[in-house]
Amino acid sequence: MQLTWLDIVVFLGFFGIVVGVSMYKSRKEETSEDFFLASRGLTWPLIGLSLIAANISTEHFVGMAGQGAGSAGMAIASYEWMAAITLVFVAIFFLPKFLSIGVYTIPEYLEYRYNPAARAIMAFYTMLIYVGVTIAAVIYSGGLTLQTLFGDLNNPDHLLLGVWIIGSIAALYTIWGGLKAVAWADLFQGSALIMGGALTLYIGLKAIGGLGVLFEQNADKLHMILPRNHSVLPWTALVIGLWIPNFYYWGLNQYITQRTLAAKTLRQGQMGIIFAALLKLIIPFIIIFPGIIAWQLYGSQMTGESGTDAAYPLLIRRLVSPGVRAFIFAAISGAVISSLASMLNSASTIFTMDLYKRHFKMDASQKTLIWTGRITTLIFVLIGCFIAPQLGNPKFKGIFTYIQEFQGYISPGILAVFVFGMIFKQAPPAAGVTGLILTVPVYGFLQWQFGEIAFLNRMAITFAVILVVMYMMTLAAPVKAKEIPVRADFDMRPATSVKLLGAVVIVATIILYIIFW
Repeated sequence: MQLTWLDIVVFLGFFGIVVGVSMYKSRKEETSEDFFLASRGLTWPLIGLSLIAANISTEHFVGMAGQGAGSAGMAIASYEWMAAITLVFVAIFFLPKFLSIGVYTIPEYLEYRYNPAARAIMAFYTMLIYVGVTIAAVIYSGGLTLQTLFGDLNNPDHLLLGVWIIGSIAALYTIWGGLKAVAWADLFQGSALIMGGALTLYIGLKAIGGLGVLFEQNADKLHMILPRNHSVLPWTALVIGLWIPNFYYWGLNQYITQRTLAAKTLRQGQMGIIFAALLKLIIPFIIIFPGIIAWQLYGSQMTGESGTDAAYPLLIRRLVSPGVRAFIFAAISGAVISSLASMLNSASTIFTMDLYKRHFKMDASQKTLIWTGRITTLIFVLIGCFIAPQLGNPKFKGIFTYIQEFQGYISPGILAVFVFGMIFKQAPPAAGVTGLILTVPVYGFLQWQFGEIAFLNRMAITFAVILVVMYMMTLAAPVKAKEIPVRADFDMRPATSVKLLGAVVIVATIILYIIFW
């Protein structure tokens, strides 16, 4: 596809504004709190849009749109709509506990609740998944988008070039400004994502003859409830399994929660999360609908290793005019940079604060901590770029499934340990450590012996097994409830309307499920 001068001007102008503003806003980062937690001064619009921008990436535009074009169809929207409900619970129940302590990272909470070993195990798990799975996946999907838009889908060198372009830009961006730069860039990129997605949907609907045609010719793909034996998203997974990755991702996943930990007050943090929940309700319409439209128009062309993962980029390449195309491409590219920057910043935060400062150099200066974060960021992105080109292999069943499958090794155990520890105050430290260690072999055994079971159901079984083990250990050796320290200098007054707005989100989600039943 040939670029026009208008494409180049729009694309460079967009990123000129994004990078310029973010670098200006983060020009005075001098301490680890400044670099990793944006000086703990984020307000609700920044938090809400940053949550969406960090979450939505080419993992969605490639993976989720690809699943929409494939066998899952509209049912894949459950990741978004159930996330909206999950965010309501995170705002009301999880966030107050984390902000009251003032933790830098989610693993840090486990040291207060259980012991240092639990913190170290979770930190190790999280870094391993970020570097080996999520960072590599986002880089791959960004590279695939560049290849689909501007290169040859059958030339692996074009994918490789796209991978290194995406990784290099994101690394420079992250190393410069830390979380504050990421959050301010997300303000622009999150807005551009929604506008760009809406434009793509409008252009796609116009090409096929309108919304009525979409519903008429793709009726088989517009159902939220799939058969119990569906390989990707059976209805049984909606009842139990999908809640596990959702609560882990939105409540305990460092690269998402880091901007909520940086909230100026509890009120600002809660309103930011609810704002993100409301935005989540519209995401399927601007990502999954275009994927289905792409299948209707170009299904026969979605062959090769990338398969339906090429649906969204193919729609842009074939239908969108110059100028508009550049804006949409800039929005998608910004999503890659935003998500990758968030992951890199969070991975470096966990390494620096949970491992390096805690176990290797407890007296590290603020300057040393910042530079440790910057150096590890570079190392992590290099590893991700080397792994990324391998992810187009069909054995991974699409990039979205690849991410969720490998998250299954850690998310059931981490969620079980947090939830159990919050509810059962007498749970001994050994129960937390055991739960974290047990999650890998249990899920691995289920994948090995019962691979035909949907991964979400395997997550549910793993979660249940760990809860039972922790409960038995607590019955056998209960301990006195641990006293968790609370910050005295932080505004912990909750948002007065958070429960009302949360109820609106939940009711709206139920209505959407009824419409697409």
